[in-house]
Amino acid sequence: MRFDPRQGALACDHCGHVAEIDDRNGPWGRPGAIRELDFRAALANQLDAADLEETRVFHCRSCGAEVEFSPGVHSGQCPFCATPVVGDSGPSRHIRPKGLVPFAVGEAEAREAMTRWLGRLWFAPSGLQQYARKGRRMEGIYIPYWTFDAQTRSSYSGQRGTVHFQSRRRSDGSIEQVAKVRWSPARGRVARFFDDVLVPGSRSLPAEMMAGLPPWDLSRLEPYKPEYLAGLRAEAYGIELDEAFHEARAHMDRTIARDVRFDIGGDRQRIHQIDTEVSAVTFKHVLLPVWVGVYRYRGEAYRLLVNAQSGRVQGARPWSVWKIAVAVALGLAAAAAIGYVMAVSEGL
Repeated sequence: MRFDPRQGALACDHCGHVAEIDDRNGPWGRPGAIRELDFRAALANQLDAADLEETRVFHCRSCGAEVEFSPGVHSGQCPFCATPVVGDSGPSRHIRPKGLVPFAVGEAEAREAMTRWLGRLWFAPSGLQQYARKGRRMEGIYIPYWTFDAQTRSSYSGQRGTVHFQSRRRSDGSIEQVAKVRWSPARGRVARFFDDVLVPGSRSLPAEMMAGLPPWDLSRLEPYKPEYLAGLRAEAYGIELDEAFHEARAHMDRTIARDVRFDIGGDRQRIHQIDTEVSAVTFKHVLLPVWVGVYRYRGEAYRLLVNAQSGRVQGARPWSVWKIAVAVALGLAAAAAIGYVMAVSEGL
């Protein structure tokens, strides 16, 4: 059986039988409750055995993806770059996912979104959209992410600027108003609780493509169950917990700096120093759904991603050199024609 996004249940392709996924036995007996893990305990390798798992992972030498395969599979194709992979790297022990967002967009819908996206591309080769309509199968895969919660308290020092205007006489005798800034010292404290700061755990996809997939509605997270992965694949995280927290902390620092500027007030702000105390850091390893399409055009492979929660499309695309050359030639011809008409008009 496989997970069917349209029905939100397991479905059999042979007889059509549908089986609901039992969500009654969530953590603490509550459906939808997902337990956070202690960040410091994880760094000290003190997590409970139930929070870890061991899976078979295939490593793609082309794009670096770490993809989980079923126990009976010994070869396959990388879903991110279509490179054949044979043999696995052995058992991989890692932090078990705590939650996932189930697929809400089916493969047919994802393929339609991909075709529409390709059809809107300027200067794309003429045969590209026709190639996309051939219905090449897309791969459903869960991408690993980390989420972080943290309590922060920050003290700062800086300056508050108040803008005032002074009159100044110009050389021609007229009067102009010149803005001046009066600076005064500013100190204070700000506090913020960060909830579910999201950081990608994958190295297999370009950062710009990953950045284009959000937004994600994390209120739709469900407690992790293997049934949601039936007929799909999951990528093992390639970015470790401590590295991911560095990125999360950078996001927190940017938000804290905005809070400090708001707290300083005035018309202008200068920040000299921010000292932040971070406490109660917890995290989750979660899986988010993506449809991946890999299409080849004239020997080159291009990847295309569809957010399987929202249908948002991100991807790489080929360019038609001939179309660009024709467009440039037409632009030059139009400019030359306009110049000729203007020259004739001036001569008359």
